[in-house]
Amino acid sequence: MDYGNAARFLKSYNKIESQLKILYNARPTQNFTDLVKRCTDLNITVRRYENELVDYGKLRNAIVHRAAEGELFIANPCDDVVSNIEFIEKQLCDPPAVLDALKGRKLPSVFAVNPLSAAAEQFAEHVRKTLVVSDHGRTAGLIDCYALLGDLAALSAKGEDVNAFLSGTLCGEYCARQGTGSCLFLSAEATVFDVFEAFERQKGLSAVLITQTGDASEKVKLMITPTDFPAINRYLEAFNAKTF
Repeated sequence: MDYGNAARFLKSYNKIESQLKILYNARPTQNFTDLVKRCTDLNITVRRYENELVDYGKLRNAIVHRAAEGELFIANPCDDVVSNIEFIEKQLCDPPAVLDALKGRKLPSVFAVNPLSAAAEQFAEHVRKTLVVSDHGRTAGLIDCYALLGDLAALSAKGEDVNAFLSGTLCGEYCARQGTGSCLFLSAEATVFDVFEAFERQKGLSAVLITQTGDASEKVKLMITPTDFPAINRYLEAFNAKTF
């Protein structure tokens, strides 16, 4: 009997097991199912595929028989099972970079020396609702469309000149006055799952900003907000991944 599928399954299984042991800093003899359970809090991919991984741990024991001469295959998994465990292995051991998922995406930004009216114009012209404020190559903060609208409504309610406020206030000054917004910097190596995990763990996070090394003083390559999730999910669907 051809046990090609069994060999492929075991190859991916072993890579996944090794990765889980690295994640959890586990003992060499740590049980696979226990590893999966313990790593769910450490890795979003493990969390998403927990049930499948537990099932594959049981299946591995049904496929492989330990004998004096080594491990022997006693069953052969179907093609779908093999394809799925290979896919999970790829997601866990070599996940897609967020820069690849959103390749070509323009960075919505204004300069700190621009008047707020420039930010308002960008909000009117584009679907993006968050802008990065750049100050001599570093990020001064974020401007949120809805927060700005709230401030304008409050000024209008007081009878103040909204247009004068927009033309007379610099974006950098507005950020300094209102706060920089909740953002997290990640390096260019960040994966799509790193980004999803950041939003999952840090409630109220407005944006993830990608720079070369994750340093806030570096030029921003990409901004990800929850409005980008559909585009990332479409990218994941191309790889048959579970969407968020």
